[in-house]
Amino acid sequence: MGGKLCLRSSYCIRTHLRSFSSFLKRKGEGEEEERGGMSTVKIPPVAPSARDDAMQIYRAFKGIGCDSAAIINILAHRNAIQRSHIQQEYETMYTEELRKRLSSELNGHFKKAILLWMQEPGARDANIVKNALKGTVKDHKAVTEIICSRTSSQIGQLKRAYFTHIGTNLEDDIESEASGDHKKLLLAFISTSRYEGPEYDEIVVENDAKALHKAAKKFGLEEKTFIQIFSERSRAHLAAVSICYQKMYKKPLEKAIRDEAHKSFEYALKTILRCAESTAKFYAKALRKAMKGLGTADTALIRIVVTRAEIDMHHIKAEYRKKYGKTLNDAVHSETSGHYRTFLLSLLGANH
Repeated sequence: MGGKLCLRSSYCIRTHLRSFSSFLKRKGEGEEEERGGMSTVKIPPVAPSARDDAMQIYRAFKGIGCDSAAIINILAHRNAIQRSHIQQEYETMYTEELRKRLSSELNGHFKKAILLWMQEPGARDANIVKNALKGTVKDHKAVTEIICSRTSSQIGQLKRAYFTHIGTNLEDDIESEASGDHKKLLLAFISTSRYEGPEYDEIVVENDAKALHKAAKKFGLEEKTFIQIFSERSRAHLAAVSICYQKMYKKPLEKAIRDEAHKSFEYALKTILRCAESTAKFYAKALRKAMKGLGTADTALIRIVVTRAEIDMHHIKAEYRKKYGKTLNDAVHSETSGHYRTFLLSLLGANH
């Protein structure tokens, strides 16, 4: 295996070099994400103490109505650890949970967004998946987005958080709530440990491209080929398969999926493939879809902005502007209003 070049296939040599280059770019982005460098949340250089913030928030609740601007000015400019400390201080000082008070004081999409923001990130992902799987209104697209956009190590963190905060195994809830090939793919994806480095074997890349092409011709019979390759291969490997497939068959691999698969299974395969190529591009496209056409898919808009603001929103904004010719901030501004708009724009940072 390893990273040996397939000298008999010139396009595979180019595939290796291009994919290795894109991996290094993704690796650099990943390291910046770990340090919070790709966050768009603007934190004061010297933030007030959690106690001071808790007192200011309590004052915002006093009087007729809630001072929502004051709430946004504090909570939209604190990182996850700071928000956790504020909640602890608030409960100690006022013997009530901050999130419960926010829930009673706020309303609409603004309330939904800020309550999601105030959850610890691991618990937040777990709750999004649980509610999407088992809530009154099922949202398998949200389940797919959260799970299939994560790396193997991030999936491990999600599974632990799910058991801690929900009290059941993620696998069991997917087993009971999902169905068909979508369920098979999700279960395979969360139970398989995938390599996260840049090396891959070009011969296996070429064989996978051939196997997927053959399986695409027989969809309905050979979904298992897609499930196996998409759940077992690394992101660098899948990105290389995508390039090889295009060169061999003059057709994008995603087009083969779009032509043949259906609904939730199709979206899961496309999410895995797009995130192998670029997670930022995947989320830029998802945001565009949430705001395109009549009405706005506010649940999706809130979920993506809130969950990615402290991870890679800087990259997502750059991809959005590059692909759609306008800033993400301007798009959000035109689709939202009031305190809801102000809060989301605060999380998105500068308009560029």
